[in-house]
Amino acid sequence: MNESNKRDEDRHLVEKAVASMRVWQGKLLDVWRDKVRLPDGRSATREYIRHPGAVVIIALDAHNRVVMERQYRHPVGTVVEELPAGKLDAGEDPLTCAQRELQEETGYTAKQCRLLGSFWPCVGYSNEVIHVVLATEIVPGAARLDEGEFLEVFLLPVAELIARAERGQLRDGKSLAALCLARPHLLGG
Repeated sequence: MNESNKRDEDRHLVEKAVASMRVWQGKLLDVWRDKVRLPDGRSATREYIRHPGAVVIIALDAHNRVVMERQYRHPVGTVVEELPAGKLDAGEDPLTCAQRELQEETGYTAKQCRLLGSFWPCVGYSNEVIHVVLATEIVPGAARLDEGEFLEVFLLPVAELIARAERGQLRDGKSLAALCLARPHLLGG
């Protein structure tokens, strides 16, 4: 089915924005409030976050280990194990962003980067898209953390990463989604 037929088929579900206003602007994201016309003609208000997008990187070494990070995440109030990730700069390509973020946060550089797919992590309240990048042929180096950024870098065998996810020990959503997309590539694909 082509895209125009899909739009016609979904017409009874689609809302149309009739007014849009930024209600808060931050360094990382903006909050917007839109007035929308519902499919039945009534009006409603939608509040949501506009985000420039991000990448999450699965960096795989020659020994089938994945580069991981441990860092404190204030919104959830705990130290979280997660894959390296970062926000896209304006106009930045996801593969370029992945190379930059991997080097800045972990010190590793990758000779090969491949886009595996993209997903929306929070469709109910954000337009953020996260691109999943597989980085291979990685070489260690010195990290260049942003001011105020504190994290630990470690290597985790693929089998242990999958086991932690299956046991509910890997709780970061972007890391779980990236692992789902990358799993065939990590298991000999």
